[in-house]
Amino acid sequence: MNEHPDSLAAAFIHYLTNERRLSPLTIESYTRDIRLLLRHLDQGDLQQVQLPHIRLVIVQLHSKGLSGRSLSRILSTWRSFYKYLIHRHRFQHNPCIGIRVPKSSHKLPNALSPDEATQLLQFSIDSLLAARDSAMFELFYSSGLRLAELTQLKPGDVDFAEETVRVMGKGGKARIVPVGKFALEALTRWLERRSQIVKSDVTALFLSQRGTAISMRTVSHRLKERAQRQGIHQNVHPHILRHSFASHLLQSSGDLRAVQELLGHAHITSTQVYTHLDFQHLTKVYDTAHPRAKKKS
Repeated sequence: MNEHPDSLAAAFIHYLTNERRLSPLTIESYTRDIRLLLRHLDQGDLQQVQLPHIRLVIVQLHSKGLSGRSLSRILSTWRSFYKYLIHRHRFQHNPCIGIRVPKSSHKLPNALSPDEATQLLQFSIDSLLAARDSAMFELFYSSGLRLAELTQLKPGDVDFAEETVRVMGKGGKARIVPVGKFALEALTRWLERRSQIVKSDVTALFLSQRGTAISMRTVSHRLKERAQRQGIHQNVHPHILRHSFASHLLQSSGDLRAVQELLGHAHITSTQVYTHLDFQHLTKVYDTAHPRAKKKS
């Protein structure tokens, strides 16, 4: 006599709880996924479920808006369930083997338009903090830095002669990134004023008004305030300037490999979220494509 699906599901959850000793949150997730399976299959005998049945359920769930990541997790739960049934309840096959879930579409991260970027960066340098903020935000957009990378910079990391900045990225990997003309000018103005407030033992390039290293939270707050003051009606945070940097370069140049190197991505797939384009020469791309890197004629 075949056991009822609900009884088998309860036995599986008991096994996960008492033998596998999974966390309560994991148990809750498994329970939810198994209930989803039973509700959609409507099968009196789980042994009669075949691969086409499972594939149809996946298609139905995808049509309701579930992402590829969610479907992968759900399918993994179902595979584990049937693996348990094979070992403990003498089931003959696992109908969840060999099914591939639909891939999630990669949406382009939020980015400013070139006009919005220009609007954001139009500063009146009427105070020390305005000079600092102008330099920070110009460098974000000019060189595509991460927030942590920017706050870790030292004055010596900027090479004005070579028009580059040395950045310490993820995993302690250093990279050299070009710096555009507008950012170099803003950095020059800031360095002239930085000496007025810097504490003797502080080595950070960007400082709080107390003369200590600026925090990431302060940078984010100042950028959001700046965007609101300039009439930009979206949530502007430091990573949006990094996204804008990548998007604007790719729109103009089509050089995916160059932008990968500039962003410090270890894998090209991280850069492909912006677009799928061929590559050209790195320095040529930056000098000719980036809106705020162009030299005066």
